[in-house]
Amino acid sequence: MRRPLFLPTARQANWLLIVAILAVGEALYIRYMVAENANAELACVAGLKTWLCSAFELTTILYKYEVFGAVALAAALLNLLRPAIVLVALALAAAGFGVVQHNADLSALAAGVLILSLARPAPAPE
Repeated sequence: MRRPLFLPTARQANWLLIVAILAVGEALYIRYMVAENANAELACVAGLKTWLCSAFELTTILYKYEVFGAVALAAALLNLLRPAIVLVALALAAAGFGVVQHNADLSALAAGVLILSLARPAPAPE
């Protein structure tokens, strides 16, 4: 008998949608409110201490080392080996954040692996 494929339930899919929308929304907010806005970026570089400038500095540091794409790819590969909804959420959030912040190479690969992991059988019940 064939094992069923790993598919999130309706409740899990709703939570995944919320995670994805919040991650992409925050990435868009940081990108267009600070990184693309010259006045805000200059204020942050000059030393303004707000949560937005702190988030911008952290995003800039993580962007240089392609952390968003690496985390997304690692979570997607782990999900391919052993499917779990937490790994799907982590990979989805990191991939969305990475694509918006121009870490598209590893993030897009992670999204592809994440889609591929949906064709995998669900883990056997213990």
